[in-house]
Amino acid sequence: MRYFISFAYRGTDFHGSQTQPNGNTVQAEMEAAFATILREPVALTFAGRTDAGVHADKMVAHFDVEKAVPANFSARLNNLLPDSIAIIDLHRVTDEAHARFDALERTYHYRITTCKDPFLYINHTRVTKGLDFEAMNSAAQALLGKQDFASFCRTHTDVKTTICDVKEARWVQENETEAYFAIRADRFLRNMVRAVVGTLFEVGKGKMTAEQFKAVIDAHNRCKAGHSAPAEGLSLVEIIYPKNTYLS
Repeated sequence: MRYFISFAYRGTDFHGSQTQPNGNTVQAEMEAAFATILREPVALTFAGRTDAGVHADKMVAHFDVEKAVPANFSARLNNLLPDSIAIIDLHRVTDEAHARFDALERTYHYRITTCKDPFLYINHTRVTKGLDFEAMNSAAQALLGKQDFASFCRTHTDVKTTICDVKEARWVQENETEAYFAIRADRFLRNMVRAVVGTLFEVGKGKMTAEQFKAVIDAHNRCKAGHSAPAEGLSLVEIIYPKNTYLS
């Protein structure tokens, strides 16, 4: 039987979400906890991958087991896992459900602050100069729709297509010192959100116009875009699946 498990993690404590030869990862920590409780190895398939330092308010993974997991499984996992990983919920799903391929939409937030606050730096990037949010929101409208985002894709990445359908792209000012960029799409490319934000920073600083930002998209060339924004401000916040995916 197959389950979807949702969880959050603080990316600064890991070398990325998915298992790799060198460095601690979220997947390695979770699979070790699964094996301890279930007394057998369990492979987790994540909905996507996040780079070192990137967080998740909500990531989803699926796994298969022969018999139903214990009723207190989530609580036992939380007791075993480090403080930087927290289980949110657990659901039975159809045997064909796939955490990655069945996702309809994903949403990321990139959080920034102008305040010097060591506690915010865990999941915010500090911006020392004022940004023109009206100009950045005007430029961000060019991201909407189904188009080629090769300009914001990490080079030498093995992907079949760089086409994504962006449904939302906007800056939200929460207060005088904090804001976030919300972007929602059917899929994302490696490093895409950080590259988009880094380029929008150029607009916000008056170094690039909205028209020039659109030209960056149309160039389909990573060299035309700005530097990637730092990892600590980025977090995966939501993944949407078809309603008939869940059995419980």
